[in-house]
Amino acid sequence: MAQEKTPGVYINEINAFPNSVVEVATAVPVFLGFTQTARRGSVDLTNEPTRVTSLAEYTLLFGGPKQPDVGVAFDGDKITATPATASRFLMYDALRLFFGNGGGACYIMSVGSYDTTGRGPGNYDAAWQILRKEQEPTMIVVPDAVTMSEADHYALSNTALAEAATSMKRVAILDIHGGAKRRDAAGNDVIETFRTNVTNDDMSYGAAYYPWVNTTVTEAADVDYSWIADGDMANVISFLKTQLAKQTGLDIDDPKLAGVVTKIDELANPPADPLDRRRLHQALLAVSAAYKELMASVLSAVNLLPPSGAMAGVYARTDTNFGVFKAPANTGVQMVVSPSVSISHEEQEDLNVPLDGKAINAIRTFIGRGVLVWGARTLDGNSQDWRYVPVRRTLIMLEQSIKLAAEAYVFQPNDAGTWMAMKTMIENFLNNQWKAGALAGATPAEAYSVSVGLGSTMTGNDILDGYMRVTVRVAVTRPAEFIVITFQQKMQTS
Repeated sequence: MAQEKTPGVYINEINAFPNSVVEVATAVPVFLGFTQTARRGSVDLTNEPTRVTSLAEYTLLFGGPKQPDVGVAFDGDKITATPATASRFLMYDALRLFFGNGGGACYIMSVGSYDTTGRGPGNYDAAWQILRKEQEPTMIVVPDAVTMSEADHYALSNTALAEAATSMKRVAILDIHGGAKRRDAAGNDVIETFRTNVTNDDMSYGAAYYPWVNTTVTEAADVDYSWIADGDMANVISFLKTQLAKQTGLDIDDPKLAGVVTKIDELANPPADPLDRRRLHQALLAVSAAYKELMASVLSAVNLLPPSGAMAGVYARTDTNFGVFKAPANTGVQMVVSPSVSISHEEQEDLNVPLDGKAINAIRTFIGRGVLVWGARTLDGNSQDWRYVPVRRTLIMLEQSIKLAAEAYVFQPNDAGTWMAMKTMIENFLNNQWKAGALAGATPAEAYSVSVGLGSTMTGNDILDGYMRVTVRVAVTRPAEFIVITFQQKMQTS
């Protein structure tokens, strides 16, 4: 402001309105994992939080998917296809599910390339340290964790939970290791293994989903015989010849089958040229029903994916359409044909309300409604405070929004004027949240309260020590998880 020493007219502008709280973003996940590349021009993006808004932008910076080696085994006419975990990288597929389910902006942290050897939790150490400095990401997704050993998977999951809790501004969306199996599958119960190995600390900052899902991420046109592991090709050739003989009722050496057999034998030394390879693939599809069935099995195997990427998209879609306070449940999962395991009403009881509180949210199929997310609990299911995902995420949004706005008052005079400005700012924000439906109550007084001041939240010593203490109480909207309708007959009156 100019000093009033020279005769003239001077203008003073006075702020008429207080500062306001701006709601922070809630639907911005960070995906940590391995990528084909990580470069923006000459700049290395490894371990660098990079914001992308589309799959095309991701591909430009981080490359495309890794074609897995799919192992195949035969038991009579039965084909079993299993992608080798050593060559499996799921970041790209998780991103496709995320964007396909309504996801928008997200962050990518590449911890290494597809050539990285000895993948494990240690690959992520540098990324975790850098991520702590980022404000915007609100969800943590680690798609490649399920490709590691069981011990490494849970070590990485526990780290994700700890990082989310330490930041107090994120939640971790976790996958179940081996989550494509039924609970009664031979070996062990994948759910009990998860509950045993996941930490009992920081549980309110995580949510897990079961089972894995059969998707449409990879299309039939993308798959050919080159996806099959080299070590299994001899068995593939033998199987195709055996099935050809069964199909035609002719001996495999019959001259009538010579052309088809020649095509099958080419698989031992397939053409290097992509166009010739495609022609051989199309020819085998046309003449061999067994080859067509084999390709269908390979396609099904690579499309069986953990649901965390899709769930991040569901969270984002729900936040955009309704708000962070709406449970990301009773909603469809796009690009998903079916869950890998069919869960009944009775089977979900232990998933949803276990004795130890480590709730697992089910993904189920309902007749006429498709594939739905059918659960909205955190891992802290026994907590009355933090049982539900939308409650945890709503509190994170409120806390972080108010925290960032309150920074404007740091070093302001710790007096009644500042206290009133702070209280008014927070109350205006909470009033808007109440009107939007995030807070429950017939009146604002029932939905929230804000206290600040000497004798209320502070003592004289607090002021001498430089503390301004503000107490905010909110009644967060909770989901109607169990709807009970009671019917009773009444006496006829006329």
